[in-house]
Amino acid sequence: MKPVVGVVGPCAAGKSTLIRNLAGRGYRLKHIAQEHSYVPDMWQRLTRPDVLIFLDVSFAESNRRRPMPWRQRDYEEQQRRLRHARQHADFYLLTDGLTPEEVAERVAAFLEGLGLQPEGEP
Repeated sequence: MKPVVGVVGPCAAGKSTLIRNLAGRGYRLKHIAQEHSYVPDMWQRLTRPDVLIFLDVSFAESNRRRPMPWRQRDYEEQQRRLRHARQHADFYLLTDGLTPEEVAERVAAFLEGLGLQPEGEP
């Protein structure tokens, strides 16, 4: 069985889009909604990923991508809740200015560098 790749980050960082893009290539990915949990290590408790990817986004870019009724302090609270996951991430990527395809390619390159291949490949 292929390793589980967990994906965390604040709202509008591109987590769901990345998972759709890479799942189509055969990776086993899990979205971890750590940004909504007050338990710092909930990402470990729920998923126990073999690899943790942290996608980040600035407050301004998150509002451009998905206008939400939130303020800077709401964004900062999500960042606080994500601190533990960010510290333990195997790969960190700020997605500002990147297309979904560029994000997927950078994460796929990292996973391949670890020797992880999509399902169905040796």
